[in-house]
Amino acid sequence: MRIYNFLDNDDAQVIAEKGPFRVAEWQRDLSVPYGGAIAAYFAAEMGVRRRQLVCELDGRVGVTLQAGAMQWTAGSVQATTGVKGVGDFFGKAIRGSVTGESAIKPEYVGTGTIVCEPTYRHILLMSPQADMGGTMVVNDGLFMACTSDIRHRAIMVKRPSAMAAGNEGLFNLGLEGSGVVALESPVPASELVTVDLDGDELKVDGNFAIAWSENLSFSVERSGKSLIGSAVSGEGLVNVYRGHGRVLLSPVASLTPNSDAGSGEV
Repeated sequence: MRIYNFLDNDDAQVIAEKGPFRVAEWQRDLSVPYGGAIAAYFAAEMGVRRRQLVCELDGRVGVTLQAGAMQWTAGSVQATTGVKGVGDFFGKAIRGSVTGESAIKPEYVGTGTIVCEPTYRHILLMSPQADMGGTMVVNDGLFMACTSDIRHRAIMVKRPSAMAAGNEGLFNLGLEGSGVVALESPVPASELVTVDLDGDELKVDGNFAIAWSENLSFSVERSGKSLIGSAVSGEGLVNVYRGHGRVLLSPVASLTPNSDAGSGEV
């Protein structure tokens, strides 16, 4: 099988590669109508470009995609539910209901190529084990794909009484394993702020964390020790990370659940 005028197109550039995944970025959008050409030109100059996740299956390890992410496949590629029994189905359904992710994520196996829907968000390729020291906890709505050897878990946030006011869910998606995960991010990897905590404390005013290590204690708390202190500081509730581990922060774009702020997603 040969595929022409895709990754070998003059406008397509592979900007990241890890495991079976490649990220293709379209340098120009030649499909825009006449009236949108000026906006498209300056958007491309600012790095606002369409990106697609490309998955190469070798028959050994499959890939799991967010529901609805697949655009097209080529080769001997089969889609399965990834459900291994009734208990597994109910477990995934419960995890999906509490994390806000799709309950059943299709798993693709075989040999061939899978191409995901284009997005204007940035696509991060990471390994939970190598990059986060074990299980990584992902903020709502950022999961895009992973190799099928990555395990999914629902991880509960501490102090649930503050969740609603802190704009956080009660559970987050945990990803564990030595495989590769693809996340959608409002900022590129080059702009992510990495904070390694060694028995320290990190307080963030807003939902700016892309991911963090599971062994960190994460809670939503008042910024001051009292209600009056929080009111005086003007911060109210903050997200607090304590212990030993890593936090990846988006410095400019808040990750408000169900929001595409800064993404321009198609």
